[in-house]
Amino acid sequence: MGGTGGPQHLVVVGGGMVAHRLVEALRDRDTDGTWRVTVYAEEPRAPYDRVALTTYFSGRDAADLALGHADLWDDPLVDLVRGTTVTAIDRAARTVTTSRNGLTRTDHYDTLVLATGSSAAVPPIEGTDLPGVFVYRTIDDVAALRGWVEQAAARRHRPVRGAVVGGGLLGLEAAGALQALGANSTVVQFGPRLMPQQVDDGGGEALRRLINAKGVAVRLNTSTSRLRPGRDGSVRRMDFADGGRLDVDVVVLATGVRPRDELGRAAGLEVGQRGGVVVDGTCRTADPAVYAVGEVACIGGCVHGIVAPGYAMAEVVVDRLLGGAAAFPGAETATKLKLTGVDVASFGDAFATTPGALELVHADPVAGLYTKLVLSDDARTLLGGVLVGDASAYASLRPMLGRPLDGDPGSYLLPEGAGSAGRPVVALPDDAAVCSCNNVTAGTIRAAVTEHGCTDLAGVKACTRAGTSCGSCLPLVKKLVTTELERSGITVSKALCEHIELSRAQLFDAVRVTGLRTFSQILAKHGRAGLPAGARGCDICKPVVASILGSLGAGHVLDGETATLQDTNDHVMANLQKDGSYSVVPRIPGGEITPDGLIAVGQVAKDFGLYTKITGGQRIDMFGARIEQLPDIWQRLVDAGFESGHAYGKSLRTVKSCVGSAWCRFGVQDSVALAVELELRYRGLRSPHKIKLGVSGCARECAEARGKDVGVIATDKGWNMYVGGNGGFTPRHAQLLAEDLDTETLIRTIDRFLMYYVRTADRLQRTAPWIEEVEGGLDGVRAVVLDDSLGIAADLDAAMAAHVDAYTDEWRATLDDPDKLHRFASFVNAPTTPDPSLAYVAERGQVRPATAQERAGDGAVLVAGTTLAVRTGPAVAR
Repeated sequence: MGGTGGPQHLVVVGGGMVAHRLVEALRDRDTDGTWRVTVYAEEPRAPYDRVALTTYFSGRDAADLALGHADLWDDPLVDLVRGTTVTAIDRAARTVTTSRNGLTRTDHYDTLVLATGSSAAVPPIEGTDLPGVFVYRTIDDVAALRGWVEQAAARRHRPVRGAVVGGGLLGLEAAGALQALGANSTVVQFGPRLMPQQVDDGGGEALRRLINAKGVAVRLNTSTSRLRPGRDGSVRRMDFADGGRLDVDVVVLATGVRPRDELGRAAGLEVGQRGGVVVDGTCRTADPAVYAVGEVACIGGCVHGIVAPGYAMAEVVVDRLLGGAAAFPGAETATKLKLTGVDVASFGDAFATTPGALELVHADPVAGLYTKLVLSDDARTLLGGVLVGDASAYASLRPMLGRPLDGDPGSYLLPEGAGSAGRPVVALPDDAAVCSCNNVTAGTIRAAVTEHGCTDLAGVKACTRAGTSCGSCLPLVKKLVTTELERSGITVSKALCEHIELSRAQLFDAVRVTGLRTFSQILAKHGRAGLPAGARGCDICKPVVASILGSLGAGHVLDGETATLQDTNDHVMANLQKDGSYSVVPRIPGGEITPDGLIAVGQVAKDFGLYTKITGGQRIDMFGARIEQLPDIWQRLVDAGFESGHAYGKSLRTVKSCVGSAWCRFGVQDSVALAVELELRYRGLRSPHKIKLGVSGCARECAEARGKDVGVIATDKGWNMYVGGNGGFTPRHAQLLAEDLDTETLIRTIDRFLMYYVRTADRLQRTAPWIEEVEGGLDGVRAVVLDDSLGIAADLDAAMAAHVDAYTDEWRATLDDPDKLHRFASFVNAPTTPDPSLAYVAERGQVRPATAQERAGDGAVLVAGTTLAVRTGPAVAR
């Protein structure tokens, strides 16, 4: 125990991913509170997912990358000290000296863990200290890189010229990051192939072609001799040893990492020949009170630069701290490239160094595919593999390392879905590692279903941690969960509700194929067996059927029986507010409005006493309309050329845009024109949930397109398309689906994406969770809408064309139909009488609904069961 008889004190130096795993595992397992932990982190933020750092350029921020639950750092036995450097270790006194903002202090430890990780290696090239030269290691690094590229683009009014020194895993991800920022990108590689530590010559050549196809130039066998400055002192040119040169505005150094072992060296701990604090199989140094884990540890003569071995080390140390006997199981060296549109994976003995190893290779240069499996000399046991162009087999093959493959090994080389039988299904034994990041086996995942009652992917992730780090194993985890549920006889109902057993997607297809057009017909045909005669559905199935019928162009939302299916908002085509009044939101495509249109909206708001607000989606919201006023308000707006903005419906809400090339000096495409075209195309499209789009005219992203269900960002070559950005309770940033599309291809791709979503998503499911649940995730969606992998593209195109042709403005049609207008009344027996329960107060020059307290303060009276607020002074009784 510590000197005071309380918990022992563990000091962790470093605040990275491995440090986080160590602290999380210790607090999970140390139920007796044997240890209290202090973590000293140099960065000013909690540990984050460095593996996913590249996604910072696709709209994610530091908060999105945070690891685990923030509650960990609120634990009374855990102290995270940010922005603090440990400068010295006194092993004799068991103390560390720390420095923060110039102040030093000393802290005692019972046990010390070094988790200082690595720093980016800077090659001995003249000019690496010039402004515009960056390493690629931390959030601060990538934030600085992003800021530099954006400023360079603003200054030069042309695409930024970027270069990456190093063609390894990190270098290619950095090149992708530059592209995501709108910069041109060239990878300069000293060796003869890309990713030399992961792929062989054949895989390297296939990878080079894929990278070139993405618009990234590649220079192999090229040594950079010097970086030269321009007139402003920042980097402007690269000189090569062969006499060549390259003009640049920004350079990223991605030539490897170096273990941060300086603390250990200074404290007299043994350091490996190539760096790293030497530890034994228990991760302990020669000093029994000091451990080292992660990239700073030299274990078995090796330093491992990937996260999975670090996590395994963290688990070993925790076990040892709690009296266990765990030892390091060896390193999992599998890697997967995280670059959109370039599928690469490597695992096991990828270079066939095992004596007698056989190499089985399939190469298709035309399709951009290269697959290699390394097998034992009897061609049965899997030893390793390289997958380029199609890495879909990675998740299921990697856990089979060291195990025999069933059937013909050559069949595993086939692309997914190829051949009559397709690729064999791999049956994983219980002890096969599925999630190497978190050391989760197939048996653990199966037990989560059979023993712990998990019935979906989210529950299994929470229970086992599988798929919560890099995420590459999620397709396999989902498959295991589904298989185990079926095997255990556990049925996870996808029924829409108690009345309809089909899921929403199944019901959509059923209605589409049968052509049924009323709720009664649909319930009679597809309702549960044994429903009582005259069953009328519920608040779940009725709006869903209404939405499906709307998506299929089955007429006006207030026609006949369909009108009874709508929820509160669709029922009167306006958004109900908390005081019982409604908001009116005319469509303003792309935010573009004429002065006459502005005057018309303003005059309507003034004449009807409505509160007005400009929304974040480039709309003018008018609040406080009584139900009987809605037809009169909309008649004025329709006459002025406006139409319904569908703010009340599960449909397209807005297409936000910046001013684009028409006005902005940075714009490279006409974002307003495209936004208007998209909004007019998708207006009125009924869907499982609301849909929002955004169009930005350049990489500066003023329209915040990556926060939308579909985001479009202009490039010099066309448009980049992002999907799955949502707000709500779980905000998500959109992910890149396709790059440099011309306008025609872009619109066709959006057509298919939206229609595929409309047909297959669950009720009230936004696009982000829908993409996660689609088979294959984002790659699966990409295959459907770009490659027509399901053979339904023509059908999706036709469905969207039918929607566009059939569109009519709901409010204009309502104003022309006396029967529909009858529903817009406060009281059946007095249709033009205002609802006296509505009251308003003045605020900032406008009226707003009175609160309950404000209404009560003026004296409330009960008349015929209705509470009326009687107001005087500036308030206006409505």
